[in-house]
Amino acid sequence: MMKQYVVTRPLYSEDAFTDAHEKIHRHHKTVRHHVKQYFTCDLKRTKNAALSLLPFIGWMRIYQLKEWLLSDIVSGVSTGLVAVLQGLAYSLLASLPPWYGLFTAFFPVIVYFFLGTSRHISVGKYCACVLLIIFASMAYLFPLLLSQLAMGLLQVGFIVMYLSDTLVSGFTTAAAVHILVSQLKFVLGLVVPGLSGPLSIVYTLEKIFVQIEKTNMCDLVTSILIMVVVFIVKEINDRYKAKLPVPIPIEVIMTVIACGVSYAFNFRVNYKVDVVGRIPVGYESPIAPNIQIFGQTAAEAFPMAIVGFAVAFSVAKVYSVKHDYIIDGNQVSPKTRTLGGGVGRQGGTEKCVYCCLTCISFGASNIIGAAFKSFAASTALSRSAVQESTGGKTQIAGLLSALIVMVVTLAIGFLLEPLPKSVLGAVVIVNLKGMLMQIREVPYLWRRDRPDCVVWLVTCLASILLGLDLGLAVGLGIELLTVVFRAQFPRCSVLANITGTDIYKDRKDYMSIYEPEGVKIFRIPSPIFFANIDFFRGKLVEAVGFNPLRVLRKRNKALRTIRKLLKKGKLQMTSKGLLLTSSGPIEESEDESNMEDLDQPTDFKELPVQVNWNSELPANIQVPRVDVHSLILDFSAVSFLDISALKGLKAALKELIRVEVEVYIVACDAYIKKKLHSCKFFDDEVKSSMFFLTLHDAMLHVLEKHPVNSENTKVCKKV
Repeated sequence: MMKQYVVTRPLYSEDAFTDAHEKIHRHHKTVRHHVKQYFTCDLKRTKNAALSLLPFIGWMRIYQLKEWLLSDIVSGVSTGLVAVLQGLAYSLLASLPPWYGLFTAFFPVIVYFFLGTSRHISVGKYCACVLLIIFASMAYLFPLLLSQLAMGLLQVGFIVMYLSDTLVSGFTTAAAVHILVSQLKFVLGLVVPGLSGPLSIVYTLEKIFVQIEKTNMCDLVTSILIMVVVFIVKEINDRYKAKLPVPIPIEVIMTVIACGVSYAFNFRVNYKVDVVGRIPVGYESPIAPNIQIFGQTAAEAFPMAIVGFAVAFSVAKVYSVKHDYIIDGNQVSPKTRTLGGGVGRQGGTEKCVYCCLTCISFGASNIIGAAFKSFAASTALSRSAVQESTGGKTQIAGLLSALIVMVVTLAIGFLLEPLPKSVLGAVVIVNLKGMLMQIREVPYLWRRDRPDCVVWLVTCLASILLGLDLGLAVGLGIELLTVVFRAQFPRCSVLANITGTDIYKDRKDYMSIYEPEGVKIFRIPSPIFFANIDFFRGKLVEAVGFNPLRVLRKRNKALRTIRKLLKKGKLQMTSKGLLLTSSGPIEESEDESNMEDLDQPTDFKELPVQVNWNSELPANIQVPRVDVHSLILDFSAVSFLDISALKGLKAALKELIRVEVEVYIVACDAYIKKKLHSCKFFDDEVKSSMFFLTLHDAMLHVLEKHPVNSENTKVCKKV
């Protein structure tokens, strides 16, 4: 048996509810007060600022040594081994010497340990950012990194909120395609120059297929073998991840085997295989940025900063929810949730602050790393997955992974010199599986949300053909257009009462509905603003079934004609109403001198009787019939109105009121009603008494004013 509840309360209009229930007066702070508060400094704010800039202090204070240390050690070692391999692979992807990748796996990680706001992400190379570096040049590196830092300091990290999951999915799929094509030259053992710009992927494929007969069979066989083995073992890792204490580090194992085989059979000399070659021992001296190139490269660097930050923010957010910690808005450091149950959530302020701190942490990490010739780092997706899945609890795991990379750089890097580049290319291609398989989202999106599907397809295709930087811009533009399209053309509906309840739903969706004759309920599920006010008015006309302005003009023209006929004695007042006394032709009034008067309320002055517009009029005067006496507008989904919308709404309401349709607005947001008052929306025709708390309050008020005749009651049971 379904549970029921019974509520007995008065019927409330907004005015009646305000009179019956006293509101709390809230004092709103002025802009001056906010500015003063922002620049006020005290001990508490100084402490919070220090904790914000050094978030590691926050989680170090709650570090559980016995429970977390062993997990962090295991995770750090596993992540470090993967970091070495990825460092070499992505250096080749960016057409840079391999040791640059080792630098990128060390310096940014160390800095992020102190400044980072996430416990679980692993800082390193993200393939999309590496591709953007290829399409630009290494000259853009410092502007890119300073762009990230500036975004944090200026608190504009909120920009990432405009990158939807759909857009990021299409963009990263395109990045995977670019990476796949860029690695073909290593897998096939061909010499192909790096290309950038629109259609660069087409030209690269052309250069590959032109010399396909020059393929190095040793490279090709080695790559296929590596890809098959790595793919199979990674599938085993995924299938049995619950039973395995740690994932099998198959990439590391195959790299060690490939190094040994290459060294034993001298692949470089005997089979002309391109190998990693000499890796310098130690680190290079730091360099200062070239200030002169900042202005020239800022436009190209900004998309890289956005992409890198977007990926970092998305991954960090996923792990913070999964491990149930939030970002504290005061000290902006990970803080374990103490409330039981529920998924960790972040409020708007915390998210914005977290975005800015993430920008600062990545910007600072990359600036220091770039001084030592590492390239742009973001969140390394696969390494982050390894760090989290192997039990990592904090960034101590990241610090240990950096130490592993340092050992390789300072002591045992020479062991990797015989490693074939085709092995690295094969490892990169296999790890693209997750990104490439995102294309399976397209059929689902097409069935569920076609505008989102268009965003995915356009972003992916544009990023493939035009390059990742231009593709991201195109995708963002299409995404914003879909938002505008949804807001400009919302799905308006006519509601009806579900029989026997106080619930109102779309009349097309339910079998048993109740619609009192002469009453229409119209709902618009979006804000009303300058771009959709005309659409709103058009849909409103469709809902009521007539154009109120046209009806008003027809009525006023009819009144002019009636006055003229009375003045000429062709109409007389009788007990049955107005009767025509002349049989001659009657011409409708076409006085064009006062056309503006036709839009004014009907005036029955100088007439002996008030005209019933729904009855038959004398002299064959024709006026459209209006069968609606009450219109209820559901504003529950209207979040704001701009000035253009206010003017359009008021004009629409006046047109309806002037043709004797009573208009009621329900569930209006208090902020909107306050704005209506401040903009002098109300007058002698449009009154504040038209506002009601709920649809049912308004409906009961209408039924009280216009009692329903049982013969005219409309109860529909659709078959």
